[in-house]
Amino acid sequence: MGATETLAQFIVKTQLSAFPSSSSANAIKVIADTFAVILAGVDSEVSQPLLRYLDQTAETGASPILGTGRVTSEQTAALINGTFGHALDYDDVLSMMPAHPSVVIVAALMASLKNKTFSGQQFIEAYLVGVEVGGKIGLGMTNEHYQRGFHATGTLALFSALAALAKLHQLDATTIQQAFGIAASMASGLRRNFGTMTKPLHSGLAARNALNAIQLACSGFTAADDIMEAQAGFFSTYGTAESDINVTINALGKPFIIENPGIALKKFPCCFATHRGIDAALRLRHQLGFSANELDRLICKMPPGGMHVLIYPRPQTGLEGKFSMPYCLAAAVLDGRFSLESFSDKAVQRPEIFALYEKIDAHESPSSQGSDPDFAKKSSGSRGFVEVEIILKDGRRASLSVDVPPGSPSRQLSWEELEEKFTDCAKQSPRMTAAKMHTAFQLIRQLDTVKNIQQLIEPML
Repeated sequence: MGATETLAQFIVKTQLSAFPSSSSANAIKVIADTFAVILAGVDSEVSQPLLRYLDQTAETGASPILGTGRVTSEQTAALINGTFGHALDYDDVLSMMPAHPSVVIVAALMASLKNKTFSGQQFIEAYLVGVEVGGKIGLGMTNEHYQRGFHATGTLALFSALAALAKLHQLDATTIQQAFGIAASMASGLRRNFGTMTKPLHSGLAARNALNAIQLACSGFTAADDIMEAQAGFFSTYGTAESDINVTINALGKPFIIENPGIALKKFPCCFATHRGIDAALRLRHQLGFSANELDRLICKMPPGGMHVLIYPRPQTGLEGKFSMPYCLAAAVLDGRFSLESFSDKAVQRPEIFALYEKIDAHESPSSQGSDPDFAKKSSGSRGFVEVEIILKDGRRASLSVDVPPGSPSRQLSWEELEEKFTDCAKQSPRMTAAKMHTAFQLIRQLDTVKNIQQLIEPML
């Protein structure tokens, strides 16, 4: 049996009962986080261009765009919700891909519901299968795919959404193989577009392309049924000499990703590579109890490759600030907390922030590599450790090393922290009243008991 067929058979045969008992609870947290970040995108800089695009298409349909009251075609709803969800770089992280698969999966699933009734458990099952398939494809591709310049959220999370759609709609293995072949020719996303609106567009394109590939395959459209393993296929073209589809196949369900390594959620609304530095700086600020004008120096040592995507040493916009280690450290020192407002243009352009840059030294250091044998395979936000040292004008000093960022599977966000994040995100939509936020969040918390997923989506329209 070929690799593409094996993937298709895995999707068909894997049921919710195959996952450990804790998997549903873990998935619900990630899904709650994902709905939050989609709502947050309603007030992001991508919103108005996307809604103008929607007006230009003049498409009709019944698929909702969360937080807007608008409906459109399935394909465009997947595109816009998917883009909204990654617009603020506040969505989940799966380092083995490395990518942000959940927005792609949830946006595609929502768009595909039509008037059919699917239970919360069916939604969870589809989500778990999608994460497993896409993540293990990422494992087989290795991190070198990302290092070459591909944004894996666009190129690999596409297959997460495809697998989830195929599972939810109970497609047969032959149709799924054709969908893989179609989707492989749609995989796209380049890291050069980080820091622009097109980075989150990769998520929307992946969600839309997964849906299109499924619909074309269900309509009888054909493609290579060995696309993942064949010469001139996906792995041989998008991968490197280290990529191996057999690694993907052999790792399916051994263990399931949702359990190990698990999916990380973002406590801070910025690039994951900044989170350990932010966490260290905030904890040291609390420990020493200092204000910004008392700081003499802040030294942040990042692991080799840790600043690979942090390309804005002196950001001018909120979006650039998300990819700036100096800005994140300066904001931690100045404000002592982070919210979506921390990454507005106004916040980034504060004179107090610019004054702090002269006191901050953030750089990569071999001393932060540690002894992890898999160091080179990990993403910039999970490899090695980050060390922050604070030196105050009065001579006090302290340092802290952080290897695991908050929100990681071993440092999970509590439901209280998730509700705080959900509220901060949901209030970005003027349609989301306090009552609607509360109703939506409580329904999501009980997703495994929901009889019709539409009940959960309705308060977020």
